[in-house]
Amino acid sequence: MKPTFLVFALSVALLFAAQPMHAQNAFAPDQVKFGPAPPFLPPGAQLAVLEGDPMGSSGDFTIRLKMPDGYKVAPHTHPNRENVTVLSGTLKVGMGDQFDGAKMMSFAAGSFAYLDPSMHHYAMASGETIIQIHGMSPVKFNYINPSDDPSGKK
Repeated sequence: MKPTFLVFALSVALLFAAQPMHAQNAFAPDQVKFGPAPPFLPPGAQLAVLEGDPMGSSGDFTIRLKMPDGYKVAPHTHPNRENVTVLSGTLKVGMGDQFDGAKMMSFAAGSFAYLDPSMHHYAMASGETIIQIHGMSPVKFNYINPSDDPSGKK
């Protein structure tokens, strides 16, 4: 091996070794770490951040939300488009300003939906349900009825 190539190869290796560690950018299912959901969601759900800063003022994000059977989110909107993929369980979604279980559509694992900011909607988990949401930060729930906002309740 020529000495110049060896010096070059060692320099490249040292350069990469000296770089700061970056956030994880690929996850096997057992590497997804769930923690408590933010206070703007009803208690009982768990959240995992896969990418970005969902609470940041801008930028892409990808999160997963794990909900127990019967978990409900009251009618709300979001400031940005919400892209939702159902990974497991069944997500029931209804449109409008009043929660009405009879008017909800069921979305099984593998389903995808996107909801624009103007869409008033509500949701419920049927069985333990995991959804993946991606979009632009910040993640925010604007509840139609302010009394439905769990972050103001103690």
